[in-house]
Amino acid sequence: MEIKELKNTVEAALLALDEPLSIKELLQLFPDEEITSNDINQVINDLEAEYQDRGIELKRLSKGYRLQTKQKYQPWLQNLFHHRPKKLSRALLETLALIAYRQPITRGEIEDIRGVAVSSKIIHYMMDRDWIRILGYRDVPGKPAMLGTTKTFLDDYNLSSLQELPSLAEIKDIETLEQELQFNDHNNDETQNEELNED
Repeated sequence: MEIKELKNTVEAALLALDEPLSIKELLQLFPDEEITSNDINQVINDLEAEYQDRGIELKRLSKGYRLQTKQKYQPWLQNLFHHRPKKLSRALLETLALIAYRQPITRGEIEDIRGVAVSSKIIHYMMDRDWIRILGYRDVPGKPAMLGTTKTFLDDYNLSSLQELPSLAEIKDIETLEQELQFNDHNNDETQNEELNED
């Protein structure tokens, strides 16, 4: 297969799916060709260079690569949407931030830090979105679950690893966290429980 056709096929696959694709998954496009992971890596590098001065970018995320619009063009793209993306509640953002920065962490530890009870609906919502998961159980009475973030959390928040999280010193208040993380809601939920939208 010629390099141009290889590049076009990889580009088409990345455009066709919202989900990030790994090198291994991209290799599955060519079961009858003698294509190696080095060939795919070269194509990825070429595409990244080609998109340098364009409105889209090839972003490396925790699960693989995704084609997406560049963040700087979001203010103009918002004019095309009939409704604004939902803002996450302060309670949900605080809980998610504590899990991301202090993982593994238990629900009780989150409640001690926040000074208020954590709604079960918030925990379930984040689990349903596959943003958090149970990492294990603390070896104390009651065996509370220890929570941590997932690769889906990283991908939805445009991160390739937890090291890319903004430092706590950079975050002036909880509202800036969502902006700093450049949240990309690929699921476009139309409904969300009222409790998730309240502080």
